[in-house]
Amino acid sequence: MKISFKYISYFFLFILGISMTLTSCTDDLNVTPKDDDEFLSETFFQDPNSYKQVLAKLYAGLYVGGNDGDGDASQPGRNPDIAGLGGDFSSYLRLLFVTQEFTTDEAIIAWADGTLPTLNTQTWSPNNEFLYGTYSRASYHISLANEFLRQTTDDKLETRGVDANLKAEIATFRAEARFLRAFSYVNLMDLFGNVPITTEADPVGFFYPVQKSRAEVFAFVESELKELETILPEAKANEYGRIDRIAAKFLLAQIYLNSKVYTGTERYNEVGTLCTEIINSNYKFANVPYAYLFSADNDKNGAQNEFIFPIISDGIAIRATGGGMSFILHASIGGSMDAASRGMDGGWQGIRTRREFVALFPDATATGDKRGTFYTDGQSLDITNISTFTDGYAVTKYINKKADGSPGQRTDIPDTDFPMFRVSDAYLMYAEAAVRGASTANIGTAVGYINQIRTRAEAAPISAANLNLDFILAERGRELFWECHRRTDLIRFGKFTGGTKIWQWKGGVMNGTATESHRDLMPIPAKTIQANPTLKQNPGY
Repeated sequence: MKISFKYISYFFLFILGISMTLTSCTDDLNVTPKDDDEFLSETFFQDPNSYKQVLAKLYAGLYVGGNDGDGDASQPGRNPDIAGLGGDFSSYLRLLFVTQEFTTDEAIIAWADGTLPTLNTQTWSPNNEFLYGTYSRASYHISLANEFLRQTTDDKLETRGVDANLKAEIATFRAEARFLRAFSYVNLMDLFGNVPITTEADPVGFFYPVQKSRAEVFAFVESELKELETILPEAKANEYGRIDRIAAKFLLAQIYLNSKVYTGTERYNEVGTLCTEIINSNYKFANVPYAYLFSADNDKNGAQNEFIFPIISDGIAIRATGGGMSFILHASIGGSMDAASRGMDGGWQGIRTRREFVALFPDATATGDKRGTFYTDGQSLDITNISTFTDGYAVTKYINKKADGSPGQRTDIPDTDFPMFRVSDAYLMYAEAAVRGASTANIGTAVGYINQIRTRAEAAPISAANLNLDFILAERGRELFWECHRRTDLIRFGKFTGGTKIWQWKGGVMNGTATESHRDLMPIPAKTIQANPTLKQNPGY
């Protein structure tokens, strides 16, 4: 009987019983096991299944923050991945959501935990523990990928007597680990700019990794992804939840789309070429109702045809109550909302959206656009008090019920997969490249792609006359909101900081105000600089 990859991910977390800790005297990218005899040891790798188990840890870590789900340092064998950070607090998906959404017009959170409120208002500092968590989580994944690559060289496999069939499988595992490492480098580059680069060729132990420029990190990731395009499995040849060469093309298209921000050089022609290849692959735009894409069975209701890189959620296999989709769903329920109608056991009275984002839709009732999934009963449009959940419209985009309305497996932990990369985003990237003058993208084709998206949403079609940059930014918001893109998008369009685009509580005042341009980059966390004093802080902090 075949065990699905997501179940391997969970059981590996429980069986391996390891905890990684940041070495206090080195940079966060130098992450080493607490006990070398316990993790990635020669004894461990005598089991042929161990290689897939380590890969499973890399994937599962996108959702969970520690062993047995959230991780609990007080329980033996259930430690969080990163010493000093709770597993729920340091969930990769949760931290991406916090940094990409709360800092923008798409979301705001009522909670006053630590320095969390400063993310709502673009007033953060280098002492923000959520930024430190984000930096540490990405760094942990890089370190884990590096160690896996060290342990799977041809020499190591030959010494262990690994047979030819398993060697071939491990070659694919290595390519996937390199992709997941590149994904973390993109997040670090996007958020923090100049960061160190470490690979499997670097030593494990005491040393200060050298900080690289954003352009150098970009060049490293570009090189990795271009090579991975040729060695990862073909489109859809991997099992669901694991990436293939189309994911590499997608991530490459994303960094080319933002190349002007990262390097100062436009790369829109490459965006058009890559998006055409993605769109013409075996992944297809899902001709199902928009709501199906965010339902508990979105891995099998037709939505999965569009998902190039999903982060898997499973109420039985992945027991994380504070991370991933459990956080997003629980925290977005409150006020008079009926949690049971959302397939959940309760609400945490946290996340809503802001007035200016609601204004992107023709109405707040999903009449003129099915994507406008707002809950308004008892909620005010204006946010007078950030800490009051009923200030601001709630959002019902994600649900822990299947497309037919039947329940998920559990009500405390959802089954809804998170769509990190999907085909409709490739449509939108292609359209943006066309509007920005790419010779490899056609305006007429772009209009057709946009109208496919809008037809699914039951929104009015557009013509070429409507297709401009302002429309693209607004349409990306309507189609991709709460999917961890908004901060990056606003920066690319020059509307994240400054006064060109204002939203409630931007800058710390109710009606919003301009913010300093240096906040387009997050600060290198103070604790990270303490660990590696060779690092230079970003300007303005």
